[in-house]
Order: sequence, then C-alpha cells, then structure tokens
Amino acid sequence: MRHLFLAALLAPLTLAATAATPVQTKPADALAAAVASPARSAANRARDQYRHPVQTLAFFGVKPGQTVVEIWPGAGWYAEILAPLLSARGHYIAATQPPGKNRDATLKLLAGDPARFGKATTTIFDVKAPSTIAPPGTADVVLTFRNVHNMLMAGDDVAARAFVDFYRALKPGGVLGVEDHRLPESADAALEKTSGYIKRSTVVRLATAAGFKLAAESEVNANPKDPANWPNGVWTLPPTLSQGDVDRAKYVAIGESDRMTLKFVKPLG
Repeated sequence: MRHLFLAALLAPLTLAATAATPVQTKPADALAAAVASPARSAANRARDQYRHPVQTLAFFGVKPGQTVVEIWPGAGWYAEILAPLLSARGHYIAATQPPGKNRDATLKLLAGDPARFGKATTTIFDVKAPSTIAPPGTADVVLTFRNVHNMLMAGDDVAARAFVDFYRALKPGGVLGVEDHRLPESADAALEKTSGYIKRSTVVRLATAAGFKLAAESEVNANPKDPANWPNGVWTLPPTLSQGDVDRAKYVAIGESDRMTLKFVKPLG
C-alpha cells in the first residue's frame, strides 16, 4: 500500500515534468517540412522530382542551427527551402553574384516575405577577385548547385580561387557540398569550357588543391537517360530547353541533366 501511495503521489509530478519538456523536431523532419511547405512556389516544387532536395540536403548534413552559405542562389530555388529552415536557430547566407539581375532576383525573393526570409543575410561572391562569403572559419556548410561549371568556363584560375574562398569561410570539419552537371570521364576535356558539363575528376582536383578531402558522393541526382553530349550543351534539356519546340517532348522525357553530388570536408587540423 505504501508503494501505491508513493506512485500516486509522484505521478502528477512526472506528468508535469513531461509536459514542461519541449518537443524537439528532428533535423530530418524539419528538412522535410521545409521542402513540403506550401509557401514554396508551385514552379519550384514541380522540380523536386529532378533535384531531390530532401535527400540532397540530408546527404550534405544540412540541419537547423547551422550557418549555411549558398553560392549564387539566383532566383532562390534552394533559398526558398534553406532560409526558412535556418531562420529559427541557424543562419542562411546568400552569397550572391555581383550587382546585376541575378543578385536583384535574390534580393527580391528575400525582401518579398520578411516572415520567411527576414533573418537571411547576403554577401557577394565575385569570381574576379578573392571574396569573403562569410567571416573566415564561421560556416558549417557551403553549398554550390550547378555553379562550378560556370566558374571553370571563366578560367581555371577563377575556379581554383573560388574553392579557396569556400575553404576559408568554413570551420574546421565544415562541409562543402557540390552538385553539378556531370561530363563523362572519357569525354574531351575541352567540352568543360562550352557544354555546361564538368568532369567529376575536375571538381575533385579543384577541391583537393584548395585543401578539401572528398568525404562521400551520392547518385541521388544521377540521370542515366542523359548522355551529356548535346550539340548545344546542357541547356538543351529542361529547364532551359534551348531548342524551343524542336524535339521538345524528347528532352522533357529525358528530364534535367545527369548530376554529380559530392561532399567535401575541411580537415580538422
């Protein structure tokens, strides 16, 4: 009877303590919720089938509470996910292109909905000179989606300097996530300057030269239907569809490009 009496006495205290403990949202749940948000534009959500944002960001280890820098977000396809995800406990930094239409598009998105994007900040990433995309050693993650090929098309030295900028911004142990259109290793390297596709080995070379270590790679954004040999480059495929109505159904059926997804780490020491 004494034990029953103590149990009855302690039960309300236990329930009160449980009720007072806030329920913590798991990072995976928070990420899925950010991607599923009805506030995202319908056009952006329609491309999830090609870009696999939940799987891609989870692979890169993105979660609430981090400082995440996105390189050249443009109109904000990923910013529309990342900025709200990080608004409560983290920090989203949009490293925009220099003043012009691409930076204007990012600023317009962020200013258009202060409730969702008001805590995001911007810096400028200029390939023509060393750039401070975040205070050195402060970023947990730097992400670049389909941008490295543009840097390489501007010159080997430009691409190399970009990776140095990424490295400088990251904390030791921080992650660089790279997704880009994949050129087969057997293809002529000259195509990297004109096609919008880039070899995996080229990305690894640039990252390694800057000090990064390749930690993992994923095929989540692979598309085996894309041979990566279009006369007009990657822009032949969606979303650009540079050929207009010529063979449009064919290119739509192929979908967006075959892409590599590489995770690099800045060593701890």
